[in-house]
Amino acid sequence: MAVGALSTMAFRPARARAGEEEGHAEGRRSELAAWLSALSLAGLGRRVGGCADWERQATSVARSWLRLVDDGRHPASWSAAAPLLREGVGPREWDAALRAVRAPLGRCHWRKLRSKAVVEGPAGDLRGPYVVIRFESVFERQTRAAETVTPALGPDGRWRVAAYFIS
Repeated sequence: MAVGALSTMAFRPARARAGEEEGHAEGRRSELAAWLSALSLAGLGRRVGGCADWERQATSVARSWLRLVDDGRHPASWSAAAPLLREGVGPREWDAALRAVRAPLGRCHWRKLRSKAVVEGPAGDLRGPYVVIRFESVFERQTRAAETVTPALGPDGRWRVAAYFIS
């Protein structure tokens, strides 16, 4: 049973990238949203090598970010997210979407890391790398849920959450 999905592209982009027409930017975001959805649901995506610490660093960021979500600190989770997510949805929309998806589940009792993989994104400036991290989670009102958190490595060398899916 699908509970809901939140992603970087779940909403119309707040603004187009500089030099791009809005329709083109939205198309690129839709492409990435489809790609991230496929990763979360089917485990698609080409694994890449990379820094040995990437999975560890991205998983640490994902857990910290999920604590913000678990604590109901949705504006803080938006602020801590990757620019890709923040450009796709405003803070009020993000807060409303998280409330709609998470409130019916109740409090998170626990989550267990199930898998993590460093993957490339689609060609171009959205290439990544990304780390697709899957957790098995148990919430107050639903026995089990699968959470997929996808941090992206930014140009500053920091990992930030670019997508969140829950089902």
